[in-house]
Amino acid sequence: MKPKEFYTEHPHIVCNPGICGGSPIIEGTRISVMQIALMWKGGDSPDEIASAYPHLKLTQVYDAISYYLDHQEEIEEQIRENSIESIMKRHRWTIDERGFLHSRIDA
Repeated sequence: MKPKEFYTEHPHIVCNPGICGGSPIIEGTRISVMQIALMWKGGDSPDEIASAYPHLKLTQVYDAISYYLDHQEEIEEQIRENSIESIMKRHRWTIDERGFLHSRIDA
């Protein structure tokens, strides 16, 4: 059976355990609120974000930003968990002086 989406208090934002690990996404897409929040925090305007994703409506972008602002702590935690530093630590990866990624396996 396919996991069910559940709607949030934001009309364009849904969560589905089978898509993006259940993180909030824009309905009908795989674009996460976290992606939109990162762009917006990086200085992109809602119009610029909508231009980067031409299949999105501006109302969807604004709703994703609004969701981020209403759930800032939750989304910031997702951003921290998905940082390269956090991923490397979780998987025990290192980068050598040449920039190559290595996994450490206990002997």
